[in-house]
Amino acid sequence: MITENTKLDDFKPAYPLERLAPPTQVLFLDIETTGFTAKSSVLYMIGCAYYEEDGMYIKQWMAETYEQEKEVLHAFFDFASRFEYLVHFNGNNFDLPYLLQKCEQYGMPYNFDNHKGIDLYKRISPYKSFLRLPNCKQKTIEQYLGIKREDIFSGGELIGIYHDYVQQPDELACAALLLHNFEDIFGMLNILPVLSYYDIFNGELKAKKVQANYYTDHIGNRRQELIMTMLLPSPLPVPLSVAVGECYFKGEGELAHIKVPIYEEELKYFYTNYKDYYYLPIEDVALHKSVATFVDKAHRLQATAATCYTRKYSLYLPEWEPIMTPFFKRDYKSKELFFELTDELKRDRPAFAAYAKHILEMMCQA
Repeated sequence: MITENTKLDDFKPAYPLERLAPPTQVLFLDIETTGFTAKSSVLYMIGCAYYEEDGMYIKQWMAETYEQEKEVLHAFFDFASRFEYLVHFNGNNFDLPYLLQKCEQYGMPYNFDNHKGIDLYKRISPYKSFLRLPNCKQKTIEQYLGIKREDIFSGGELIGIYHDYVQQPDELACAALLLHNFEDIFGMLNILPVLSYYDIFNGELKAKKVQANYYTDHIGNRRQELIMTMLLPSPLPVPLSVAVGECYFKGEGELAHIKVPIYEEELKYFYTNYKDYYYLPIEDVALHKSVATFVDKAHRLQATAATCYTRKYSLYLPEWEPIMTPFFKRDYKSKELFFELTDELKRDRPAFAAYAKHILEMMCQA
């Protein structure tokens, strides 16, 4: 079995490890196999990255023969026992189940019961469309962040190289196998800044500045928009611009600007307890029966869910779920929701921070 332990001189992750867990308790993990099923393939390498007080290290165990995969497993689990957190890329679906199946195959008593898992793929994949990524493969994220590799082989291509190496050991083949795993691990460290986009949705947004702006649209109409300048939880490694409908996000570094239209019009607030109201057709409004009882019966009707409303002309902001109440609509069957931009709300920075996150979640799901 070959064991390599490489110190990453002068390397410091661009995303702070302490945001994941205590750095000395974090172990990054990636495995290399000759197939997807543990019973019919060979585990030929496990690579790890870990933090010591003097810097980051990458440790690799490689089986020089098929029989040495047991030694690789023993060495890895013995080393991993000192760590509390396992960080991986899609390891929940492959690496961890594969390792457990190999342990079961050999009757080894190892498991991950004392480890907490952090799957980078699982954290970033929900935001694939927001980032305009074609997929969430590690190499795709590396390309998005401008990370370059020396390794020229894919994992599939290395399977044949490993089988040839077992039959006839060769330094160049060994170097290619180790390099691929090394760059998978090193790449995992280098893509950590992509978690800054995860932090947008799961960290704390702060409204630094909120202002209304007038502009002229493409057909010459004078319109209003709300511009929120937000302080992001983590600086973005790559500037990002996203437009969904009339909403717009632009993030760069530690700041983001979110634009959303302001509507100045008359909207309706619908009462839910319509059985307690009369509808007055001439006035086009609903009044509670305790008041409307004094209205001539000829000028009032029992309110229905669709006619039990009051009207108000004001400034409104859109929302896609009723996070701000009361919410208004244009008509009873309309799916569009709005809330009033009141003077009190204009001074409520935490409310705008919550609203900004609401907009971003809508844009992410679009």
